[in-house]
Amino acid sequence: MKNTNIKDVFFDLDHTLWDFDRNSELTFEAIFNKNHPTIETKDFIEKYVPINQACWKLYQYDKITHAELRYNRLKHSFDAIDYIISDEEIDSIANDYIRFLPDDNHLFEGAIELLDYLKPKYNLHIITNGFADVQFKKLNNSKIGSYFHSITNSEMAGVKKPNPIIFRYALDLAKAQKEFSIMIGDCLEADVQGALDAGLDAIFFNGSNVQVEQNIKQVNHLLELKKYL
Repeated sequence: MKNTNIKDVFFDLDHTLWDFDRNSELTFEAIFNKNHPTIETKDFIEKYVPINQACWKLYQYDKITHAELRYNRLKHSFDAIDYIISDEEIDSIANDYIRFLPDDNHLFEGAIELLDYLKPKYNLHIITNGFADVQFKKLNNSKIGSYFHSITNSEMAGVKKPNPIIFRYALDLAKAQKEFSIMIGDCLEADVQGALDAGLDAIFFNGSNVQVEQNIKQVNHLLELKKYL
C-alpha cells in the first residue's frame, strides 16, 4: 500500500542503487591483471565478499579504524587464498582500489527508471556509510548525483548507520521531517532498523532474497518500490 504522507525519500547507495559487488569485482580484476596476474579474481572475490562485510560491520560500530578496515579486508582475503603478499603491496592495492572503484559504475537494474519515476514526486536523498570522496565520485560518474537534494555520509555526521545521529543529521540537512520520510537500503540492521529507531519509515531492498520478518516492508527489485511510492 502506498504511503501518501511521504515527502522525502532517503536511499542507501552501495548495494542498493550502485551495484557494489559487480563494480568491485571489475576493479580487482583490473588491478590483479596488471600487478598480480596469477590471482584468479573470482577465487579472491569468493573469500573477499564475506570478509569485507565482516570488516564493515566492525567499522560500522567503531571497533576498527578506517585504516584497519582497508588493510584487514585485503590481508585476510589474501591469507584465505594462500597468496603471499607484502604489507607494502597490500597498501598499494588498497590505494588503487579506492582510486579506481568509481570508474566502474554499474547500477542495479531499474535504478534510473525508478529515480526518474520518483524525482517529480519526492525530494530524494542519500545516506551512506561509505567514504565521502569515493561516494561523491560514484554518484557523479554514474550520472545519478543530480537526482538527489542532499547527500549525507558518515564522515559528515561523525557517526555511522545505524546510529540515530546520522539519520537526524540527514533530516536536518534535507530540511525534512521524520514523520514524512522513508529510508530504503539493503542492510536490515544499518538501514532499516536504524531508520525505524530514528523515527523514519523504512523499506528493505532484499536483492539476495533473505528471510525477514513479515512486518518488514521489502522489495526484491527496485521497481517494486512503485508499490509503496
